[in-house]
Amino acid sequence: MMKKLLSMFALVTMLGFGFTGNTLAEDAAPAAETVTTTEVAPVAEAVAPVAEVAPAATEAAPAEAAPTPVPNKGDTAWMLIATVLVTLMVIPGLALFYGGLVRQKNMLSVLMQVFMIFSLMAVLWAIYGYSIAFTGGSPFFGGLGKAFLAGVTPESLGATFSKGVYIPELVFVAFQLTFAAITPALIIGAFAERMKFSAILAFMVLWFTFAYLPLAHMVWYWDGPDAITDAASLETVVANAGWLWAKGALDFAGGTVVHINAGVAGLVGAIMVGKRIGYGKEAMTPHSLTLTMVGAALLWVGWFGFNAGSNLEANGYAALALVNTIIATGAATLSWTFSEWLLKSKPSMLGAVSGAVAGLVAITPACGFVGPMGAIVIGLLVSPICYFMVAKVKYLLGYDDALDVFGIHAIGGIFGALATGVFVNPALGGAGVVDYVANGVAAYDFGAQMTAQLYAVGTAILLSAVVSFIAFKIVDVLIGLRVSEESEREGLDTSQHGERAYHN
Repeated sequence: MMKKLLSMFALVTMLGFGFTGNTLAEDAAPAAETVTTTEVAPVAEAVAPVAEVAPAATEAAPAEAAPTPVPNKGDTAWMLIATVLVTLMVIPGLALFYGGLVRQKNMLSVLMQVFMIFSLMAVLWAIYGYSIAFTGGSPFFGGLGKAFLAGVTPESLGATFSKGVYIPELVFVAFQLTFAAITPALIIGAFAERMKFSAILAFMVLWFTFAYLPLAHMVWYWDGPDAITDAASLETVVANAGWLWAKGALDFAGGTVVHINAGVAGLVGAIMVGKRIGYGKEAMTPHSLTLTMVGAALLWVGWFGFNAGSNLEANGYAALALVNTIIATGAATLSWTFSEWLLKSKPSMLGAVSGAVAGLVAITPACGFVGPMGAIVIGLLVSPICYFMVAKVKYLLGYDDALDVFGIHAIGGIFGALATGVFVNPALGGAGVVDYVANGVAAYDFGAQMTAQLYAVGTAILLSAVVSFIAFKIVDVLIGLRVSEESEREGLDTSQHGERAYHN
């Protein structure tokens, strides 16, 4: 088992480093306004941390009190809609997508797992998750100052990515809750049809606490744009920020925090739980590609909230993220379909939806940073890479990733994270990196940016792998990971839940 784990992590590392050497350059109009500075501010990350807004302390009382910031109603309305869209991605989107891919006797179990994980994560997020992810503490782990949402009221405000622009903190709490809920739910596809329901829930609590929350803090936590007024204040913000944010890693909506994190956990789980009975000998075809297509469509629609919502404001960058999400996904769908058509003689519905998800995954870290042509290139390239992983590498290495969580989410996330570092370049049509000191766009440095992206990819792989292995071991000792052979043959619907998805 350990040899399989080590071989897979070595493969991922080689893929991660290999992609950086094969970047594409294309002629594109440079950014309209580019300010070259000697000091590069950290990028405007996808999710700004939330801080209550208090009057600035001064040595002498001002002659006139500064006006109290007021949340922007348009941004607030958009973020409420985005939150609902991401919820749609999980229930019913992901539930139906995964449910249609398993055998009929396990359909209900997948629906139940997704539904319960969403509910469990929502409660844990309010109790301690939000505080650990989005309050100060250390570069790697936040504090408990907002545990049980202490101090979070309808009046408290959250920073966006524009100075002086705010949304209600509760909106930010709810939006980030949906991210924390979908990420663990993605993992279950890797070991579908054979793991105990109780073991899944216990694992998710451990993994959420020690893998998701620290990585979200490292990638997305900072003090917000209003804290940056000059070079000295920038240094203070960097010192207080999450470790990967401070290094300049770009992840607009969760390529590392969500997809690499979940995909690697899925691989560890698939290996440690073991193969399904009859894997490689019996047909294990999806029982309803119709439901899978419906789920994929809901994922695509909900992903607009996921990506465009991560801008936190209803402005041109939200529009950029939305457009990139459409066209990168379309390009990836075409790319996967034609790859399959060429190699297998027939294009399949399963291939089309797999390509769409691969495109959504790859554009997630890049959607607010790259231009539309960069998005198309990312979509076209990610599908052949993921297709090779799920059609060839998985079988060569012999692990049973039932619904290809690792091959699509981890590999697609790695590619997307590294491609972000390339196509953020204004010379390639990218939006560039925000410099809050100069109030412009910083000079692009390929070496520095790719180094930061590699730090983020490597950290996500290592953290998720180690935490997942330990968490699965703990659960195996306390509960046991796998259902009995009799229960597995009967199907998890009846053996674990006493119900059936269909009565025909």
